[in-house]
Amino acid sequence: MLEMKVYTRTGDDGTTSLFSGKRVPKHDLRIKSYGTIDELNSWIGAIRDQADHEARQELIVIQNDLMTIGAQLANDTGELPIPKIDENNVEALEKSIDRITDELPPLKNFVIPGGHPQVSNTHLARCVCRRAERYITELKEVTEVDSEIIFYINRLSDYFFTLARKFAQDLGVAEIKWEPTRK
Repeated sequence: MLEMKVYTRTGDDGTTSLFSGKRVPKHDLRIKSYGTIDELNSWIGAIRDQADHEARQELIVIQNDLMTIGAQLANDTGELPIPKIDENNVEALEKSIDRITDELPPLKNFVIPGGHPQVSNTHLARCVCRRAERYITELKEVTEVDSEIIFYINRLSDYFFTLARKFAQDLGVAEIKWEPTRK
Protein backbone atom coordinates (compact mmCIF):
# COMPACT_ATOMS: atom_id res chain seq x y z
CA MET A 1 0.00 0.00 0.00
CA LEU A 2 1.35 3.39 -1.02
CA GLU A 3 1.56 5.74 1.94
CA MET A 4 0.79 9.40 1.38
CA LYS A 5 2.83 12.03 3.19
CA VAL A 6 1.02 14.79 5.02
CA TYR A 7 3.39 17.42 3.70
CA THR A 8 3.99 18.05 0.01
CA ARG A 9 6.01 21.30 0.11
CA THR A 10 3.95 22.53 -2.85
CA GLY A 11 2.29 25.14 -0.64
CA ASP A 12 5.53 26.66 0.55
CA ASP A 13 5.12 29.42 -2.04
CA GLY A 14 1.80 30.51 -0.52
CA THR A 15 -0.40 28.69 -3.02
CA THR A 16 -2.59 25.62 -2.88
CA SER A 17 -4.33 23.57 -5.52
CA LEU A 18 -8.01 23.13 -6.18
CA PHE A 19 -9.54 19.83 -7.31
CA SER A 20 -8.82 20.78 -10.93
CA GLY A 21 -5.12 21.14 -10.16
CA LYS A 22 -5.23 24.91 -10.62
CA ARG A 23 -2.94 26.70 -8.15
CA VAL A 24 -4.38 29.68 -6.27
CA PRO A 25 -3.15 31.87 -3.41
CA LYS A 26 -3.98 30.48 0.04
CA HIS A 27 -5.92 33.69 0.67
CA ASP A 28 -8.17 33.12 -2.37
CA LEU A 29 -11.85 33.59 -1.58
CA ARG A 30 -12.59 29.97 -2.51
CA ILE A 31 -9.95 28.80 -0.01
CA LYS A 32 -11.34 31.12 2.67
CA SER A 33 -14.78 29.64 2.01
CA TYR A 34 -13.93 25.98 2.39
CA GLY A 35 -11.25 26.71 4.99
CA THR A 36 -13.91 28.30 7.19
CA ILE A 37 -16.11 25.25 6.62
CA ASP A 38 -13.19 23.14 7.86
CA GLU A 39 -12.83 25.39 10.93
CA LEU A 40 -16.55 25.03 11.60
CA ASN A 41 -16.27 21.27 11.33
CA SER A 42 -13.55 21.30 13.99
CA TRP A 43 -15.75 23.36 16.34
CA ILE A 44 -18.52 20.84 15.81
CA GLY A 45 -16.11 18.10 16.86
CA ALA A 46 -15.51 19.97 20.13
CA ILE A 47 -19.26 20.33 20.67
CA ARG A 48 -19.88 16.69 19.82
CA ASP A 49 -17.32 15.58 22.42
CA GLN A 50 -19.59 16.95 25.18
CA ALA A 51 -22.98 16.15 23.67
CA ASP A 52 -25.46 13.40 24.51
CA HIS A 53 -25.90 10.45 22.15
CA GLU A 54 -28.74 11.96 20.10
CA ALA A 55 -26.93 15.24 19.51
CA ARG A 56 -23.67 13.40 18.74
CA GLN A 57 -25.37 11.38 16.00
CA GLU A 58 -26.94 14.50 14.52
CA LEU A 59 -23.63 16.39 14.66
CA ILE A 60 -21.80 13.58 12.84
CA VAL A 61 -24.34 13.84 10.00
CA ILE A 62 -23.74 17.61 9.89
CA GLN A 63 -19.97 17.09 9.87
CA ASN A 64 -20.33 14.75 6.90
CA ASP A 65 -22.50 17.34 5.16
CA LEU A 66 -19.79 19.95 5.76
CA MET A 67 -17.17 17.66 4.23
CA THR A 68 -19.40 17.47 1.16
CA ILE A 69 -19.76 21.25 1.09
CA GLY A 70 -15.99 21.67 1.39
CA ALA A 71 -15.51 19.30 -1.54
CA GLN A 72 -18.12 21.17 -3.60
CA LEU A 73 -16.38 24.48 -2.89
CA ALA A 74 -12.96 23.03 -3.80
CA ASN A 75 -14.37 21.66 -7.06
CA ASP A 76 -13.66 24.77 -9.13
CA THR A 77 -14.64 23.26 -12.47
CA GLY A 78 -17.70 21.34 -11.28
CA GLU A 79 -16.53 18.45 -13.45
CA LEU A 80 -15.67 16.00 -10.69
CA PRO A 81 -18.37 13.56 -9.62
CA ILE A 82 -18.78 14.45 -5.96
CA PRO A 83 -21.92 14.31 -3.84
CA LYS A 84 -23.95 17.47 -3.47
CA ILE A 85 -25.91 19.09 -0.70
CA ASP A 86 -29.55 19.26 -1.71
CA GLU A 87 -32.99 20.21 -0.40
CA ASN A 88 -33.14 16.99 1.65
CA ASN A 89 -30.13 18.11 3.70
CA VAL A 90 -31.70 21.53 4.26
CA GLU A 91 -35.02 19.96 5.20
CA ALA A 92 -33.32 17.64 7.70
CA LEU A 93 -31.81 20.68 9.43
CA GLU A 94 -35.18 22.42 9.52
CA LYS A 95 -36.78 19.35 11.10
CA SER A 96 -34.05 19.26 13.74
CA ILE A 97 -34.50 22.95 14.50
CA ASP A 98 -38.26 22.48 14.82
CA ARG A 99 -37.87 19.41 17.05
CA ILE A 100 -35.46 21.19 19.39
CA THR A 101 -37.51 24.41 19.40
CA ASP A 102 -40.56 22.44 20.55
CA GLU A 103 -38.62 21.55 23.71
CA LEU A 104 -37.66 25.16 24.51
CA PRO A 105 -39.50 28.10 26.04
CA PRO A 106 -40.49 30.74 23.47
CA LEU A 107 -37.74 33.19 22.59
CA LYS A 108 -38.67 36.78 23.44
CA ASN A 109 -35.24 38.42 23.62
CA PHE A 110 -31.81 38.08 22.11
CA VAL A 111 -29.60 35.81 24.19
CA ILE A 112 -26.11 36.71 25.36
CA PRO A 113 -23.80 33.74 24.64
CA GLY A 114 -22.16 31.90 27.51
CA GLY A 115 -22.87 30.14 30.77
CA HIS A 116 -21.14 26.82 30.10
CA PRO A 117 -18.31 25.71 27.76
CA GLN A 118 -20.72 23.54 25.73
CA VAL A 119 -23.11 26.46 25.24
CA SER A 120 -20.25 28.86 24.43
CA ASN A 121 -18.66 26.47 21.93
CA THR A 122 -21.99 26.06 20.19
CA HIS A 123 -22.33 29.84 19.87
CA LEU A 124 -18.77 29.99 18.53
CA ALA A 125 -19.75 27.42 15.91
CA ARG A 126 -22.75 29.61 15.03
CA CYS A 127 -20.46 32.61 14.51
CA VAL A 128 -17.96 30.63 12.39
CA CYS A 129 -20.93 29.36 10.38
CA ARG A 130 -22.03 32.95 9.72
CA ARG A 131 -18.48 33.85 8.61
CA ALA A 132 -18.49 30.88 6.24
CA GLU A 133 -21.81 32.11 4.89
CA ARG A 134 -20.36 35.58 4.26
CA TYR A 135 -17.38 34.11 2.35
CA ILE A 136 -19.57 31.72 0.36
CA THR A 137 -22.06 34.42 -0.65
CA GLU A 138 -19.16 36.65 -1.65
CA LEU A 139 -17.73 33.76 -3.70
CA LYS A 140 -21.11 33.36 -5.39
CA GLU A 141 -20.79 36.94 -6.68
CA VAL A 142 -17.72 35.98 -8.73
CA THR A 143 -18.34 32.33 -9.64
CA GLU A 144 -21.03 29.68 -9.62
CA VAL A 145 -21.92 28.30 -6.19
CA ASP A 146 -24.80 25.89 -5.70
CA SER A 147 -27.60 27.78 -3.92
CA GLU A 148 -28.37 24.74 -1.74
CA ILE A 149 -25.01 25.29 -0.03
CA ILE A 150 -26.08 28.78 1.00
CA PHE A 151 -29.50 27.56 2.13
CA TYR A 152 -27.84 24.83 4.20
CA ILE A 153 -25.27 27.11 5.84
CA ASN A 154 -27.96 29.68 6.65
CA ARG A 155 -30.10 27.01 8.36
CA LEU A 156 -27.06 25.57 10.09
CA SER A 157 -26.37 28.80 11.96
CA ASP A 158 -30.01 28.77 13.12
CA TYR A 159 -29.52 25.16 14.19
CA PHE A 160 -26.52 26.11 16.34
CA PHE A 161 -28.39 28.96 17.98
CA THR A 162 -31.24 26.58 18.81
CA LEU A 163 -28.85 23.83 19.95
CA ALA A 164 -27.03 26.28 22.25
CA ARG A 165 -30.36 27.14 23.89
CA LYS A 166 -31.14 23.43 24.27
CA PHE A 167 -27.76 22.73 25.85
CA ALA A 168 -28.32 25.64 28.26
CA GLN A 169 -31.69 24.20 29.22
CA ASP A 170 -30.35 20.66 29.64
CA LEU A 171 -27.42 21.91 31.74
CA GLY A 172 -29.65 24.11 33.89
CA VAL A 173 -27.84 27.25 32.74
CA ALA A 174 -29.99 30.37 32.84
CA GLU A 175 -30.10 32.23 29.56
CA ILE A 176 -29.02 35.81 29.95
CA LYS A 177 -31.43 37.90 27.95
CA TRP A 178 -30.07 40.95 26.21
CA GLU A 179 -31.81 44.03 27.43
CA PRO A 180 -30.58 47.22 25.81
CA THR A 181 -29.38 49.76 28.32
CA ARG A 182 -30.97 53.11 28.01
CA LYS A 183 -28.96 56.26 28.50
